[in-house]
Amino acid sequence: MRVFQSSYRDRKGQTQQTARHYIEFSDHLERPHRLPGLTDRRQTEALGRRVLELVGLKAGGQTLPPDMSKWVESLPARIHRLLGKWGLLDTNKVAALRPLADHLDGAADLPGWRQHLAGKGNTARHVDLSCARVKAIIDGCRFAYWSDLSASRVLAFLDGLRSERPKIDRKTGEPKLDEAGEPIMRPGASPQSFNHYLTAFKGFCRFMVCDGRASESAVAHLNGLNTKTDRRHDRRALSVDEIRWLLTTTGKRPIRHGMSGKARSMLYQTAIETGLRAGELRSLTRASFDLDGSRPTVRVAAGYSKHRREDTLPLRADTAATLLDFLAGKLPDATAFNMPKSRTDSAGMFKADLEDARTAWLADAATEDERRERRQGSFLAYQDAAGRFADFHSLRHATGSLLAASGAHPKVAQSIMRHSTIELTMSRYSHVFAGQEADALAALPDLAAPARQSAVATGTNGAEAVDSVLPVCLALSDGKAGILADAGGQRTADGRSRGNPCKRGENRIGSGPMSSSAGVAELADAPDSKSGPVHPG
Repeated sequence: MRVFQSSYRDRKGQTQQTARHYIEFSDHLERPHRLPGLTDRRQTEALGRRVLELVGLKAGGQTLPPDMSKWVESLPARIHRLLGKWGLLDTNKVAALRPLADHLDGAADLPGWRQHLAGKGNTARHVDLSCARVKAIIDGCRFAYWSDLSASRVLAFLDGLRSERPKIDRKTGEPKLDEAGEPIMRPGASPQSFNHYLTAFKGFCRFMVCDGRASESAVAHLNGLNTKTDRRHDRRALSVDEIRWLLTTTGKRPIRHGMSGKARSMLYQTAIETGLRAGELRSLTRASFDLDGSRPTVRVAAGYSKHRREDTLPLRADTAATLLDFLAGKLPDATAFNMPKSRTDSAGMFKADLEDARTAWLADAATEDERRERRQGSFLAYQDAAGRFADFHSLRHATGSLLAASGAHPKVAQSIMRHSTIELTMSRYSHVFAGQEADALAALPDLAAPARQSAVATGTNGAEAVDSVLPVCLALSDGKAGILADAGGQRTADGRSRGNPCKRGENRIGSGPMSSSAGVAELADAPDSKSGPVHPG
C-alpha cells in the first residue's frame, strides 16, 4: 500500500500537489487500484489499513464482522461505489452501496421491502400504504443512502407532520383560500398517524438488519406517542334503537352507490352480528356462506382477514334464513354485497343512510316540542356531543358492545371479534350504553336501611345471611344481562321505563353470542315510534 499526493500542472504551468491524498493497493485478485482518500495523511493511512483488511476478508471468503460493517456504512458514497465496483463489497448485502429506493421498492437484481411485505401475505393496500409512509420519510428527510439515516431527523420530520398546513387544491397545486383570502388550514397529523409512520419506518429498518444488509437500525430506540392524549376519530357504538331505525329506514331507501336499500340494510345487519370489517365484507361471495346446516356460518378467506388466517364465524338462524333469501339465485363466486370499491364511497354511503335514519326519526316526533328536544340529542347523529363518531367501522364497535352487554364471556367476545388481546376487546370495542351505570348502581343493596340484629345479619343460629355479597348486574342465572338503555338514556327499546337490569326477559340479547328474544334478530322490525331519546344523551 502506498499513500501519496498526486501532482498536476495548473493554468500557469506550475507543478502543484493535490490537497487530497490517494491510496494505491492491490485487491484480492492482485489488480492494482487507486482510491481517493482524505486531505489528512494520517486519516488516509487509517483508511488504507481498513481497505487492506477488507481485501484480506475478501481473499479468505469471509463475511464482514459487525465492526467492519459499521465502518463500511459510515464511508462516503463515492468510496462505496468504488469498492463495490472493484468487487470488494457485495452490493446486494451492504446497504450503503445501494440507494434506499432500491432497498424499499426493489431493483432488477435486488428484492426490496415491498416484495418482502407482499411475500408475507399482506394485502396490496397494506403494502402500498406502508411503502408510501417510508418513502415520505426518506424524501422528507432527504435520505439517499443508509449512512444518511438519522433518528433526530426522522423525529423532526414526523413532528412537522403534526403542525397545521394549508389545504392544497389538487388541480392548481395552490393553497385553498377562504372568503377573506386567508389560507384554509388543515390540522396536523394525530399521534396515531405519527405512530403509523414511525412503525412503518422501523419495520423497514428492521428488515434491512434481519436481511443482513445493515448492521443496526438507527431508529430502533424510538418510541411512539401516547394516542390517548389527542384522539381525532373516536368511535361510539350505536344503541339497539339506533340500529333498528337505521336498518328499517335504509331498507326503504333507493339505490345508493350501486346498492339497493335492501342490500345496504342486509350489509349493515351482517356487519353488526358478525363484527366483520368493511374489507372482509367486501370480499364475501355466495360460497362464503354455509346457510343450509343446523349451524350456519360465514367464512372469511385468509387473504382478506386482518390477521391473515381463515376465519369462520357463526350466524344466527333467523339471520341465515334472511341471507338465504337475499342471496338466492347468485352463483357461488358472485359477490355477496356489491359494496363500493372505494373506502371513501363506503363511508359516504353509510353516513348518508345514517342521516336518512335520523331525519325519519325526527319526523316521527308526535309534537313540535318533542321534535325540538330530539334535535338537541345525539340519537343517530354522525358525531355525538362527546365528539365520538358513528361511521361504518362503528358497526364493529356495536358488535363488541352488544356482546359485552349480553353477558357473553370476555374470551368468547374476544374470539368473535378476533382480537389478539382481551384488552383490545374490552377497552376499545366494548362501550357502556347510556343508563347501564345507573342501572347497575340501582341494583346495589340499600345501605341506608336499618341494620338487623347481629344474629340474623351474620347468619348465625340457622338464619340466612343478608346482603353477604353485592349483587352483580350481569350475573344472571342463565348467564345473560339486559340492555335497557338507548343513546339518549331515557327509556328501553320498547318504551317502558327502566327497572332492575337483572330482571329476566327484559330486552336482553339472548342465547348465543348475538341472539335475543328482543335483540339483534329483530333489528329489521319496524321501530317503535316512541323509541329514541327525548333528551340529549
